[in-house]
Amino acid sequence: MIETAQCLCLASRRAARAITRRFDQALRPHGIRATQFTLLAALALKGPQSIGTLAEFIGADRTTLTRNLAVAEERALVRIGSAEDGRERIASITARGRQTLRRAFPAWRETQSALTGAIGTGTADSLRQLSRQPSVRSSSREVTT
Repeated sequence: MIETAQCLCLASRRAARAITRRFDQALRPHGIRATQFTLLAALALKGPQSIGTLAEFIGADRTTLTRNLAVAEERALVRIGSAEDGRERIASITARGRQTLRRAFPAWRETQSALTGAIGTGTADSLRQLSRQPSVRSSSREVTT
């Protein structure tokens, strides 16, 4: 069982929490968290998006994204409306959201640079590459004994 101390799942979750804490700390003076910054940046880059498309783009499940959007909507950072056919909900960034994103961007950039320096460019590039990989799926082969 000693090899479980080297568990990739545990290590990646710890690293993700540490990185998120650093971004949250830097963005706190701007009244947002890292999840909200990511949401605002995605909408600023991509324009209005359906919840499903946005969830796929940022790598979040729809339930988590819906909760994050509700918080951002309460704060007037995003607007949620219906698509023309009424079947999809569409998220878009508001003027207040753009202003918040613009003000928070220097803090995000400084944190991004500091973290990249701390872990090294190669590690940062590997992390980005890993995040773009398709999900690892279980083999559908049956195991027989």
